[in-house]
Amino acid sequence: FQCPVPCYSFDDFLALGTEVDGAELEARMTGQRPGHCCTLIYTSGTTGNPKAVMVSHDNITWTLHSMLELFVDDPFTHLDRLVSYLPLSHVAAQLIDIHLPMATGAKVYFAQPDALKGSLGQTLKEVRPTRFLGVPRVWEKIAEKLWEIGKSTKGMKLRIATWAKGIGSQKTQLAQYGEAGGVPCGYGCANAIVLGKIKAALGLDQCRLCVVAAAPMSSDIIQYFGSLDIQIFELFGQSESTGPSSTCVAGNWKIGSVGKLIPGTEWMVDATNQELLLRGRNVMMGYLGMENETNATINSDGWLHTGDCAKVDDNQFGYITGRIKELIITAGGENVPPVLLEDALKEELPLLSNVMVVGDKRKFLAALLTFRVQVDGDGVPTTKLDKKALEIMASLNSVATTTAEAKECEKVKAYIAHGLKKANGRATSRAQTIAKTYVLEQDFSLGGGELTPTLKLKRRMVVDKYAAVIEAIYSDASGD
Repeated sequence: FQCPVPCYSFDDFLALGTEVDGAELEARMTGQRPGHCCTLIYTSGTTGNPKAVMVSHDNITWTLHSMLELFVDDPFTHLDRLVSYLPLSHVAAQLIDIHLPMATGAKVYFAQPDALKGSLGQTLKEVRPTRFLGVPRVWEKIAEKLWEIGKSTKGMKLRIATWAKGIGSQKTQLAQYGEAGGVPCGYGCANAIVLGKIKAALGLDQCRLCVVAAAPMSSDIIQYFGSLDIQIFELFGQSESTGPSSTCVAGNWKIGSVGKLIPGTEWMVDATNQELLLRGRNVMMGYLGMENETNATINSDGWLHTGDCAKVDDNQFGYITGRIKELIITAGGENVPPVLLEDALKEELPLLSNVMVVGDKRKFLAALLTFRVQVDGDGVPTTKLDKKALEIMASLNSVATTTAEAKECEKVKAYIAHGLKKANGRATSRAQTIAKTYVLEQDFSLGGGELTPTLKLKRRMVVDKYAAVIEAIYSDASGD
């Protein structure tokens, strides 16, 4: 295979600059305007076709400097270390991995191409970043590994670890908005004996800022990391707002909230449908070649329709409650936010890797399930159950080792039914209960087309790919 694009060493790349005519370079620079398009960022396409977001030079420079205003007490400098692992086509990667280092001199370490398939953990240990943004699945995988280790801890070690995590939880609670701050009694000892060692083992012992973005993450996961003295701040944004719109920071943090607006921006919630609207110099120029879509997204007053349902509390902290295009509207007219149901089911059934609730214009809700499985060297899901899934099989006295065997096992069926009943018990109404489930033999993946590069669920793709399965679920009206 021959790559049609020329490849250069970094020195050779820099040498290309000597061949550029100075007058031509000056003319290009002089011709640039803040409002000119700087980059095209394609939306993830979770609920429709990707659109090319036009982001201007002003969008990028203004957003970056507004974000940096939030860290005047702990500014980014040339001593900071960052890890780049998201595709550089993603708005977060462009802002944090490219523009922020140019503005602050921070060092960027590029992870291996298989970072999201398992190698990121080793990179974190080698780099020991001072600031780190993780997508939810990255934090979830770290938590899962720690839970596995925790299962083997016994006796005095377990008691000490439990005590230390209690101290970590107290420190996290003290750091919440409106609390006293500071550290609880015993923190120094807990950090020296347990918490500091855990952070060092993860490569996060020097990390002063941990952020989660790109998709919602369970507050339980954030609470868990808080017990380890790893405080994770939620950030909300999208390509159309040049990345960040709001974020939690030290001193302004509420677990479950996406924080307060970045300086110089506004938001409001549409009373008719609870949609969050944003306005500021971070709002995109528009969608390339899509004037109608642009006008539908940015109104005449400059408000950006985010497509997210939200609420804002009395302290101006924002909370994302769902996504309008992801809302399932049942045949009975009930609006159902699927993520809440999916998270509840995964919490009750740790055997599951992915869950997607369906039921738009249907009489009842159903859920597509995938089991936890091993992945091959290319990160492609196999049909072999992974270690944790096999442990669950053993606890059920099941001999199943593959997805096909597990989905046919009566003990596994009973396990799923029990978990479903518990998850449904948490629903706010009967219309928001899941009546049927179906286990797919293949887990969702990037290669399979069900996940975006930031591991968000591409719902329309799943609906199209498994249309026959979904129709079969509803062909029997017994879920009515």
